[in-house]
Amino acid sequence: MPNKIVHAAERKAFEIALDQVIKTANKEDGYLKIIDVASKFLGDTWRPEAFENLRKNFQPGMKWPNFFDRVLRDVDPEVVKGLFLSFGFETGYIGYHETQKNVKKYGINIPWVILFDPTSACNLHCTGCWASEYSRTLNLSYLTGGEPLIRKKDIVALAKKHKDCGFMIFTNGTLVDQQFCDDMKECKNIVLSMSVEGLDDATDARRGKGVFAKIMSTMDLLRKNKLPYGTSICYTSANYKAVTSDEFLDFLIDKGVLFSWYFHFMPVGNDATMNLVPTPEQREYMYHRIREVRGYQGGKEIFLMDFQNDGEWVSGCIAGGKAYCHINPRGDVEPCVFIHYSSANIHDKSLLECLQQPLFKAYHQQQPFNENLLQPCPFLENPNKLRAMVEQTGAKSTDMLDPESVEHLTDKVEDYAKNWAPVAEKLWSSNHPDYKAHSSSHAE
Repeated sequence: MPNKIVHAAERKAFEIALDQVIKTANKEDGYLKIIDVASKFLGDTWRPEAFENLRKNFQPGMKWPNFFDRVLRDVDPEVVKGLFLSFGFETGYIGYHETQKNVKKYGINIPWVILFDPTSACNLHCTGCWASEYSRTLNLSYLTGGEPLIRKKDIVALAKKHKDCGFMIFTNGTLVDQQFCDDMKECKNIVLSMSVEGLDDATDARRGKGVFAKIMSTMDLLRKNKLPYGTSICYTSANYKAVTSDEFLDFLIDKGVLFSWYFHFMPVGNDATMNLVPTPEQREYMYHRIREVRGYQGGKEIFLMDFQNDGEWVSGCIAGGKAYCHINPRGDVEPCVFIHYSSANIHDKSLLECLQQPLFKAYHQQQPFNENLLQPCPFLENPNKLRAMVEQTGAKSTDMLDPESVEHLTDKVEDYAKNWAPVAEKLWSSNHPDYKAHSSSHAE
């Protein structure tokens, strides 16, 4: 950990600067001052040209100043401040630099984000979700397949104890009540991301009749309490246009949604269907559409993130501890929420020992898995890489219902990887003229 006195002084300086910035943000040059403060604290975390780009696009009258005007208008300023401190200063600045120091110290990946499932229990029975079939008794001690808000009290206790951490909760959105809103306002380091499949019919078809209406009521309650929130959306061959349509995005914005995570459908599990996997043409549509919507100019005032197509912004695959790892409700430490293989469990080993397991070391040694960062994943775009790592390290399936062999998992996506490769090469080469395409990169 950093020197406590230095850390406290830096945090206080950041807090004072943040107070002033929040007061003047939507005034002339207010956002430019925020960028100046960010550049001082983030320093080498971002490239200098990134800050210059921000300054160009945060001039008065541009799209993103209007977006943040909405944030400051709709979200309690004390909550805004708390989130900047936990997610920005503590996680993005202190946490990131500490993990980089430990990467050098231990020679392994050290994540600054941990995605964990506090329970396998859930109050819904969504089609295709493992939580509808698993034992309802699996729980992590002290406390994204189960519904985390089943354990609201434990999550609040965890957030209060670890004020230097930010907690983003991926939830079905049906268990939020006024007490939990009060708890979030007190903690100031919790943000909700609610799962939707589209509008009412699409969401209810998968999650159950009346679920969409409950989610909308939750959004209304959060907005009333001036709390920020977003959505989490899995895009498939069936819904990719609907969940990125003008109608749908305008609806989300009108409901107060500030951001949305888009996740490419992953055919994980013995019974997973390939029919819902987007085709290369559909994925290319998503590549262009997400960039169009979140562009500095035009588009819409909502921030979108595409977990698969944004690999170029995070140097490829971020799993295996490079930026994050996953802990399932049984305690198995997995490289990714979609990659259910491991040889380490936090009930048996320390977190550091779990990060030192052979599979995670293999991730560390081979990342990025492809020079073309639009082919980031060792499973979806480079299946031979995942197959070899699991076989060579002896990692076992952690699927708690129906263990899937790595051969079965990766064989399913061989054709997908081959078909996506030329599209990825075209897109990457068009934006990176110095890149030399490798037609067989998906199989290397």
